[in-house]
Amino acid sequence: MEARVSDRSFGQQLRALRQSAGLTIEALAEASTVSGRAISDMERGRARAPQERTLVALADALELGDAARAELVELARAERSGNRVGRPRLYELPRGLGDFVGRVPELELLLRRGREAAADGPTPVVVVHGQAGVGKTACAVRAAEQLRGEFPDGQFYVDLRGTDAEPMPTVEVLDRLLRALGVKPGAIAEDEQERASQVRALLAERRCLLVLDNAADEAQVRPLLPGPGAGMAIVTSRRTLAGLETVSRIALAPLSPPESAELLRKIVRDDSARAPGGEVVEVARLCGNLPLALRIAGTRLASRPGWTMKNLAERLSDEDRRLAQLSVGDVGVEAAFALSYAVLSSRAKTLFRRLAHVPSVDFAAPIAAVLTRTDLFTAEDELDRLVELGLLQHEGADRYRFHDLIRLYATQRLREEEPAEVRAAAEQSMTDWLLETATMAGRWFEPEAGEPPAEGKGLVAIASPEEAHAWLQVERDSWLAALRLAAAAGRHEQVAGLGEAIYWFAGTMDHWSSQWVEVFALSRAAAARLPDRLGELRHLNHYAWAVLGVGRLEESAALAMEAYRLAESLGAVKEQAEAIWSAGEVWRVASNLDQALWAYSRARELADTAGAHITFLQSFVGAGLTLAGLGRVDEALREFRAVLREIDGRPVPPGMAQATRAAVQLGLARTLADAQRWQEAIDAATPALASSTEMGRRWYIGHVHLVLGRAHAALGAAEQAREHLTAGIELLQDDVVTSPRTMDEAKAQLAALGD
Repeated sequence: MEARVSDRSFGQQLRALRQSAGLTIEALAEASTVSGRAISDMERGRARAPQERTLVALADALELGDAARAELVELARAERSGNRVGRPRLYELPRGLGDFVGRVPELELLLRRGREAAADGPTPVVVVHGQAGVGKTACAVRAAEQLRGEFPDGQFYVDLRGTDAEPMPTVEVLDRLLRALGVKPGAIAEDEQERASQVRALLAERRCLLVLDNAADEAQVRPLLPGPGAGMAIVTSRRTLAGLETVSRIALAPLSPPESAELLRKIVRDDSARAPGGEVVEVARLCGNLPLALRIAGTRLASRPGWTMKNLAERLSDEDRRLAQLSVGDVGVEAAFALSYAVLSSRAKTLFRRLAHVPSVDFAAPIAAVLTRTDLFTAEDELDRLVELGLLQHEGADRYRFHDLIRLYATQRLREEEPAEVRAAAEQSMTDWLLETATMAGRWFEPEAGEPPAEGKGLVAIASPEEAHAWLQVERDSWLAALRLAAAAGRHEQVAGLGEAIYWFAGTMDHWSSQWVEVFALSRAAAARLPDRLGELRHLNHYAWAVLGVGRLEESAALAMEAYRLAESLGAVKEQAEAIWSAGEVWRVASNLDQALWAYSRARELADTAGAHITFLQSFVGAGLTLAGLGRVDEALREFRAVLREIDGRPVPPGMAQATRAAVQLGLARTLADAQRWQEAIDAATPALASSTEMGRRWYIGHVHLVLGRAHAALGAAEQAREHLTAGIELLQDDVVTSPRTMDEAKAQLAALGD
């Protein structure tokens, strides 16, 4: 019985029709002017179904009726569009992922570009780029599957082997594309440019989609791209291929935590008993939300019925073994990273390895220059090469970061490729530079600060307090980690030097309270191991201030009095004044107001004797706040106004004068508000808010807002009261020094105002 047409491929139907007509291949070739080799390849399934012109010629030569002609045309179209099950055509798409997750915006862009392709416009080209293992191929194949109906003349996939030691030559890729497009081997040009022209000419007449996977660079890809036409090309690469013109680019990042968890559940088939939610999230985090790592981890669990997600998380938690755990069969995360590492220059490899020393999550080019002992421009060029290959990620305009797993790979390469003494030298160079730069930046905030010496300007611009402030903030994790390393190594002078230099900057950063406890604990310990007893005394005072900032009142008072007794024994009057003032601050916060008033009076006397002008002024401020707390309003106001006169009459640096004036203005405003002299409180708080905002002092700004909120509420200005109370509560909600009672009262007052 003759097979039904629906069971046949195009080639089988063509052979059946030729034999029914009593024609040999040679006779059909002569009648149709289609080569005998082409007809033979079609019948054997070695060539794709022909285009319309060839079909017409064959049908005419076979003298087919309307029905038989329509059936043959339908089979050819179905085979060209990929809807016919049969012998795979050359360079079909690889198998897609049934458990594909995420990439919604990226797929939407790819689909939109494919559907916008028009015969009279430029062929859309989209480059999908990103680090190894991020799922570039899966995303491109997924888009191609969804665009199948848009490109009925074929979808062609070629792995360009861009991460191999020898990527596929472009001339070979062109040969493969031309054969896939039905060109006879003898008709394929020898020259690369001529082959590229042949490909462009054929694609201009057809609606085809090219997926050029794993591209090495622009030179490999550029001759493969179609010219004007209704087709599309999707290129994937670890590089951005920035040299390609008029293309769209999609940068793939790791999946979001929810997407990662969803992928893991799909792979293990959502066995909730083996994979409870928290453990799934933890495994996803340990995999860095990288699709390749997630797929390997999920596959390992799915293939081991006795394991749970907790077992997997425990294995992955060991950083030294994590990359080894993320390997299954012939696929591994480490192997994927190694392909990118292998193509780096010697200098880039050195930089990549040594960046594992960086203690912070992100970093800038100067630290790279220090680690490799190169100039800043060279370091920036090498960093950009690492970004281009997906081994680093940009973090903002001028900072960089590792993906967590790539950092582990860099650490592994560092340990295996550099001797211990070389590693130690690089780490110390980095630590020294960070501490020296932080010390230089901190000096800008000392009362007698001036411009640092020219030799201190180095790799970063710190030519003003503003630049110093910005650097200390953005590099906080790095210089703090460097301080820990120096302390552990016993470099006491460095540690104490940074603590001394950064004390006045610390006073501008109220919200770093817990950090300052660590900084000054380390500097105090270091100073105690040095012969300078006055230096030890100063660091004891600094530490007392720091623990006060986190609400450890008893400890702070004990430290301050220890410093006072040490200063007394050394005959250090200035340090005595500073220590007893610190004790006064603690006692005031702890509501030991009579004791605080005595301490401030004693500090003022000692400071005046020693010419310690800043401590002298601070003692007035403390006394005013204490008198206000005792209800002695008029005495408090006199103290505050005396401070304002003294500021102008003493040689106090501008920055300290500004800070003291802001503190006095706040003290005045709070005292007047407590006395229910509401309008006077607003008049005092308004300039206080301006001064505090200009300095960026979060604590001061928050308390001024609370004063203004109370005063406006009392005067019936509900809208303004709500605005100030809300701002104050938001600024102070995590402050450990502000009393819970103050916060509770502010929240109750805000609630009473209603909406």
